[in-house]
Amino acid sequence: MGKNITNIALFGLGRIGQMHAENLIKHKKFKLKYIYDIDKKAVRKLAKSYKCIGLTNPKIAFKDKLLDAIFIATSTSTHLKFLIEAVKSKKIVFCEKPLDLNLIKINKCKSIIKKFNPKIQLGFNRRYDPNHNGIKKQLIKGKIGRLEKIIITSRDPAPPTLKYLKNSGGIFKDMMIHDFDLARFYLDEKDEFDSIFATGSKMYDKTFKKLKDFELATCILKSKKGIQCIITNSRHCSFGYDQRVELFGTKGMLISGNRKENDIELHNSKSTNNKSLLMNFFVQRYFEAYKNQLDDLSKMKGGKFRPLAGFDEGRISILIAEKAILSAKSKKFEKINLK
Repeated sequence: MGKNITNIALFGLGRIGQMHAENLIKHKKFKLKYIYDIDKKAVRKLAKSYKCIGLTNPKIAFKDKLLDAIFIATSTSTHLKFLIEAVKSKKIVFCEKPLDLNLIKINKCKSIIKKFNPKIQLGFNRRYDPNHNGIKKQLIKGKIGRLEKIIITSRDPAPPTLKYLKNSGGIFKDMMIHDFDLARFYLDEKDEFDSIFATGSKMYDKTFKKLKDFELATCILKSKKGIQCIITNSRHCSFGYDQRVELFGTKGMLISGNRKENDIELHNSKSTNNKSLLMNFFVQRYFEAYKNQLDDLSKMKGGKFRPLAGFDEGRISILIAEKAILSAKSKKFEKINLK
C-alpha cells in the first residue's frame, strides 16, 4: 500500500457507521482494512460488501502496526474507551460526537492521553460544510467588518426514535452540541463564550415529557468581546431539514442558507416562486461536509496537521451543553469557564 494511503479500521456499523464506511471506500486516500461491531452478523455481511476484514475482537486492530487510524462510530458510551486504546496504540483517531455525555470522564480521558501527543479529529462536520465554512472565510476577509452577532437555526424534520432519545443526553448534548461548536468556529481565536442563557419547551409530543427533555430549545450566548449568539433548535420541522447561519457585522451580513433538493423555481397561474422542498436528511444536507472532513483526516498521517475540530472542541461543546442544562433549570445566565 502506498505511503500516502491511510489504512483505517471502522468501529460501529449503525446508520452513521455504514455511511462513513461507504465514504471511506470511495475516498482515494483511505484503505478500509477492518470493520468492527458488537453485531457479529452485521460484521460478516458488511465485510463481504466492503471487501475488508470483519473483526469480532477490536484488539486485533489496535495491535496491527500497519494500521494507521481508528474511526470510532460506535455508541457514545464506548467512545472514550476506544479512543484511549487507539491513542495508546499510536493510531490516528476519528471520533464521532459527542466524546461522552459526562464532562468528568472527558477531562479524565484528556489527562490520560495528553502524554501520547494524540492525533484526534472530532466529528463536527458542519465546520466542513462549503457554505458554513465559506462564510467564515468571508468573515476573515473583513467582508462584513467586525462581527457582532451570530444566529444559528437548526431544526430536524422529525424526532429520533424513543430508543435513541433515551440515551442521547438530551437536546443540548445531542443536537445543539453541533451549534455550540459552530458558533465557536466563527469567533476570533482570542475570543470565547463566557456566559449562556438557555430555555426549552415540551410542547405536544408526550415523549419529551416522559424523558424530561425539550422538544424545542433556545440559547443566548455572550462572548468576552461582546459578541452575541442566538441558537434555536427544534426536534421537528414540517418543511424539512432547516439549517441556517447568519453572521451580522458592522458593515453587512453573511448568510449560509438551507439546501434544497434542487434550485428550480416554478411560476404559473397558481403560484410564483414555488421552489422544491428542503433536503430531508442530514446525510444529504451535509454530504459534501462529510467528504471534506475525510480530506482533513487523510492529512493527519505523517506531519503535524491540525484538523478543524479536535479533542478540545469535543470537550468544550459538552462543557457548554452542561451549562445550558444548568441555565434551563436556574432560569438565569450561567458563567462559562472553559478550564
